[in-house]
Parts: sequence; structure tokens; C-alpha cells
Amino acid sequence: MNELDALVVGGGISGLAVAHRLAHAGLSVELWEAADRVGGKIRTATSEGYRMESAASMVVNFRSEIDPFLRDAGLEALKQARAPTAKRYVLDDGRLHGVPSRLGELLRTPLFTPLGKLRLLAEPLVPRADNPNESVAEFITRRLGREFLEKFFEPYVAGPLASDVDLAQAQAATPRLTAIEQRYGSLLIGALRARLARRGAGGRPEMFSFAGGMQTMVETLERQGGFCVRNELRVSEVWPVSGGWMAKGTKDGAVHTAFSKQLVLSVPADAAANIVGELDDELAGLLRAIEYAPIHVVHTGFDSAKIAHPLDGSGFLVPRRSGFAANGCLWMSSLFPEQAPPGRVLLTTYLGGARNPAAAHWDAGRSLEAVMHMLRALLGVRAEPEMLHIESHPRALPLYHGAYTQRLQAIDRRLANLPGLHLEANYKGGVSVRDRMLCAELAATKILRHRDIAAPRSCVPARASMGTPSIATATAAIR
Repeated sequence: MNELDALVVGGGISGLAVAHRLAHAGLSVELWEAADRVGGKIRTATSEGYRMESAASMVVNFRSEIDPFLRDAGLEALKQARAPTAKRYVLDDGRLHGVPSRLGELLRTPLFTPLGKLRLLAEPLVPRADNPNESVAEFITRRLGREFLEKFFEPYVAGPLASDVDLAQAQAATPRLTAIEQRYGSLLIGALRARLARRGAGGRPEMFSFAGGMQTMVETLERQGGFCVRNELRVSEVWPVSGGWMAKGTKDGAVHTAFSKQLVLSVPADAAANIVGELDDELAGLLRAIEYAPIHVVHTGFDSAKIAHPLDGSGFLVPRRSGFAANGCLWMSSLFPEQAPPGRVLLTTYLGGARNPAAAHWDAGRSLEAVMHMLRALLGVRAEPEMLHIESHPRALPLYHGAYTQRLQAIDRRLANLPGLHLEANYKGGVSVRDRMLCAELAATKILRHRDIAAPRSCVPARASMGTPSIATATAAIR
């Protein structure tokens, strides 16, 4: 039986980031993953010279928020910057329009009507609201108007978040915006303040992948994280004991057990519910109530000469009233040219989500037909794809629907009765890679504080042995 400072169950980016941070602080850590590889949905595939991302396509870093993590994990030197194109498009009335990013562009764009522009400019006059259950649709309509919701924000929520603006709780799905309202009383004033702050801190947010793709991040964390990874080990039971937790798992019919002072479940909400079901029925019920959206990721490769559009940006989002089945399309080879062979382009289209969940279950033929119908109409594609690759995620992203923050608060209250047990996954705190790294830092800090261990300022070399150090040894190691 292993004796550990911390056991992390689940090897997605959440689990990897927590395990790295705790091991970096000098703790003995193991990570158990039920699949034959870590990384969860993050995977980079190659076919016919194309490089495709199964899930997250890049990292967006605001104001160097995750730079310490990247440095400590050995990822800083592996970063691959996005191509210097900032243009984004959104579909309206059958045409692609550039999304305005400055006030002058906003006043000139044909995307919004004169009345819609006036409504946007009047936003600072809108009073704050005190409704924690306000949906994204209600929040954006109240602050910016219905036109801005339908033409810009609904496509964003349906695309990257795979959610429904009418059901998603604003406080949970768009926490930055609701926080700006509470702090400044205005989204426009808050955006102006943020722009000025970014200018003083070095400019725009940084957007990047890694050499070889996003899977490089996963492989680097596994290889250099300083913790032991046990793949194909599925947890069947956990229970509290004096001083910590016991965990039992199986691999190839063999039973493995471990004692850990801290137990972190970094698995989807339903999987966490199954693990804790014998401990707390109410906690399990709260977790099972969290819904997930299914997504089809459709990668298509083309000869660039067969596409009329210049593809001079990152891609486009699709509003719900467009008549197209897809939620959006990323021009991956415009963002990262090495993802397609010379003279070729890689387009990644997303089907499904809360808006149209049935589309995530279409077969390859129907999926391609829907995608090509849209690409021909909007990009002037004049040929069939020379490469097709489809990734299916039946439970891709959690939906922050309903009274979601209240559900998370109820989960935290139940966890208070189970000291040493932590839940850390993308149903808490955001779905982006950046969000997962930041949440991992908070979770690890909480664990370290609980143990009266201060987090180090510099990297601690990974130990060859994964034996359990005493408290004195661990404390000395990080000082």
C-alpha cells in the first residue's frame, strides 16, 4: 500500500496541474488515471501533414496570470505564439463581419444598427442589478441591449462555452463581466480601464499553443511534474481514515490501495458522484445534477487555392438564427501556419453543444454535409476536403445552467464535512486551460495552507523516489 501526501484522481489538465503544483511544493503525489493516457480531451492528432487539436486549441493568458506555472512546469520555452492576426468574424445576415474591438470600429461597423449602437453607448447609464440568478441573456440584454446579445454574445456562449444564453447563469458562465459590473457599474468603463491597465502591463492578452501542439503541454507535465502517474487505474472506492483518506482502485483485475493525507478528485461531476456516493448522498446528488454538452469537432483540410475567402483572422462564430447547424469555425492554419502543409489550410468546425445537441451524434457523412454547406456559402470553398478528421465528445463541456453558483456553494458546504477531500475539475471555476491552471493554483494553495506548508518561490527539483516524506522533510525541502 502506498502512503502519500496527496492522491489526485483524474489526469486531465485539472488533475495534472494540481499534481504538478503539489509536487513542486515538495509533497509526495500520485495521479491515478482510468484511461491509458493522461490529458483527458486534450490530444493532438496528425494526418496527411495536418496537425489537429481534439479539444483546446490554444491558451489565452491575460496579464501574465499563469506565467509562474508555465515557468515551473518547463513549458515557457515550448510556447508557440499565435500568428499576428487579431481579426475575428461573426455571421450576420448571411455575411461575415469583422468584430469591432475599438470604439471607432464599433461606430462604423454595419454589424449593428444605429439604434443598436446608441443602446451600446448608453450602457454606462444602466444601473447595477442585484439578481444572482440572472441568466446571460438577461444580463447582456439589460446592460447592452438585445441586438448585441443576438449578434455577438449568443454566438460566443454557444460556441466556446457550448451553452444556452437563456439558461446559463451569468455569474457562473461570465464571471469577469458580472464582476466588472459590480466593481465599476459599467461594462464599457470597466473595459476601458482594463485596456489601459493592459497597455501599462505590456499590451494585449497572449495567445499561444506549444511546439508540437497542445499535447506537448500534457506530455511535459507528465514527464517533468515530479509526481508518479498510474494509468489504467480506475478508482472504485474512497473512505476517510484517521489522518487522511484511503483509496482503492483496480487495474487488469488487480486491486491497488493507497493512503493519502489529501485526496483530490479531478474527474467529471458524474464520475465524482459515483466515487463519493457511499459517503454523502446529498453531495452525490448535487454533482449528478450538473449537465454536460456533447460536441463534434470536424477538421477539414483544403487546397488554399480552392477557397475564395482570404482567411485573414481567427475564424467566425455563428448566431442561432443563422440557419446553419454549426456553432463556429476556427481557421487553425491562419492561427498556427505549421498546422497545415504548405499551400493547404486547416478549418476546424464545431457541431452540437446545448443549442443543437443532436448534431453531435450525426455520422461522418451528415456532419460533413452540414459543414460543407456552411463553408461553401460563407468562405467560397470550391472543392471537397482532401482531409477529414472528426472527434466526438459526448460529454464535452459542463453547462453552467440554472442556479449554478448556489449549487457550487452547496457542494462546498457538503465538502466541509469531509476534510481532506477536494473537487477540482472544469465544472468549478471555468473550462479554459488558463482557468484550470489558475484553479489548480488556488486548490494547491488551500491544501498547503491546511498543512501549514508555505508554497515555494522557486522550483524544487523532481525527486526520483516517490516515497512519503515526513512533515519536517517536506517543509525543509520547500524552504
